[in-house]
Amino acid sequence: MVGVPLARRTRKRAAKLARPTRIDAVLGYAALGWPSVPGAHPLRHGPRACSCDRIGCPDPGAHPLSPAWHLQATTDATQLTRWWQREPDANVILPTGRVFDVFDVPLAAGLSALTRIDAAGSHSGPVAANGDRVLFYVGTRGNPDDEDEWWSCHLDCDPATIDDTPGLRWHCRDSYVLAPPSTLPTGQPVSWLRPPDGRPLPDPLRLLEWLAD
Repeated sequence: MVGVPLARRTRKRAAKLARPTRIDAVLGYAALGWPSVPGAHPLRHGPRACSCDRIGCPDPGAHPLSPAWHLQATTDATQLTRWWQREPDANVILPTGRVFDVFDVPLAAGLSALTRIDAAGSHSGPVAANGDRVLFYVGTRGNPDDEDEWWSCHLDCDPATIDDTPGLRWHCRDSYVLAPPSTLPTGQPVSWLRPPDGRPLPDPLRLLEWLAD
C-alpha cells in the first residue's frame, strides 16, 4: 500500500519539474527574438478575480501589468529575469505586430484547420491552446506604406475585411496575446499544441486561407 502513494508522488514531482516556469518560457521567447512583458494573473480567492488593482477587471489575468507595455516589452534577459523574480506568478504577454501576428479562432475551428493543415503536410507554425480559443502564430507584415493594406486589430474586434468569418480575430500591431505557460481564470494553462521550433513563421495570408475555408 505504501508503494502506490509513493509512485503517485513521484509522478506528480516529475510532472511539476517538466512544466515550464514563467521565466524559462520568457527567456526561451527572448532567444527566438520575441519580446515579452509581465501580465496580470488570475486570483482564485478573495473578492478580486485578477491580480491588478481594478475591481471587476473585465479581462482577469489576460492583460499587461503596465499600461506602457508596448514600450516596455523586451528580449533583454536581465530585465526579464528581474521582472519575473519580482512577480513569479505574472502571466506572459507577447506583443503582436513586431515579430509575428496571431490568428485567434474558436477551438473547434482551430482544431479542424490544424488537422487539415497537418494532413496536407503544410507548416502550421506555432499553435497554442488558450481555453476555448486556438492561436496561430504567423509572420507579421509590420507597418506597410498603404494603410488600407493593414489595420490594427484589438482583442475584441473582428477585421472588417473578414466579416464573413465570425469569431476570427487578427492580432497585429497595437495588440498582444497571452502566451504559454500563463494561467487562465479557470486554472487551465495556456499551452502549446505546436511549439515554436525556430523555423520561419508561415505567411499570414496563406494560413488565413486554411482558417477561412
